[in-house]
Amino acid sequence: VLLCPHSPVLSSSLSSADLFPRAQNITWISSNFKTVLTWGPKPTADYSYTVEFQQVGKDHRRNPHCIRSSQTECDLTNTMSDLRACYTADVISEPPMGVPKEPQEYPHSSSPRFCPYTDSDKNSKRLMTVTVHVTDPLTAAFQDGRQLSIRDVFGEELEYKVIYKKNKSTGKKTAKSNSNAVEVTRLDRGESYCFQVQAVVRSRPTSTQEGELSQTQCTHQQNPSLLDNYSVGVIAGAILLPLLLVGGLIAVVVICCRRRSKKQRNEKEKEAEALNV
Repeated sequence: VLLCPHSPVLSSSLSSADLFPRAQNITWISSNFKTVLTWGPKPTADYSYTVEFQQVGKDHRRNPHCIRSSQTECDLTNTMSDLRACYTADVISEPPMGVPKEPQEYPHSSSPRFCPYTDSDKNSKRLMTVTVHVTDPLTAAFQDGRQLSIRDVFGEELEYKVIYKKNKSTGKKTAKSNSNAVEVTRLDRGESYCFQVQAVVRSRPTSTQEGELSQTQCTHQQNPSLLDNYSVGVIAGAILLPLLLVGGLIAVVVICCRRRSKKQRNEKEKEAEALNV
């Protein structure tokens, strides 16, 4: 008979805390002494993040807005009263709000040291903003002899969503705009980014609100400005499909009406010729 006296101990030592991923890529972003701590990945519904920070040599504190949060950033500007001091922070992965916590230590990751007086603006100089210009796709519908775009059809209800990420990375972010120019901010200068565009019409039924994603287009590290004139021609297949069907139906009706009108005109001409004879 084999006895495993330690098995119960091993199994009891495992907990839900072991399933929570640690925060990664913890970064300080500071411009004009406005300081935000950022990290990843975006948490699932199973866990949340809490930020503990300290002025070096003093006790840990918590920002009330960054406790058991689903966000991946924490604005610590108002808590850094001594701009000449240095600070560190821990991002803790723990159960979401409303779920009881177990009396144990949860996974956490530490930030690098940050000193506002010497480090503020240093990171912001490495950041850039890119504007993605989107071309409205044409529909199959015509009005007064002019082919309509999806902007002509949906007007201000149409918005564009840009999904972007660092090249070869899995973490995605989004930016939205009701215009054809979508501004994407806080991109790391010198990094390669990949972008996709999607048309969205919130007033439509849920199943047809979002169009198909455009093809992915990436920048190059040496020339991140390639996206300054990024144009997307085919974006909203799922949204356009009903329009194409309607456009096809209109075309069939118009053709049938023209044929019927021509037939009636020919018959009248024949009747007129018979009367003249």
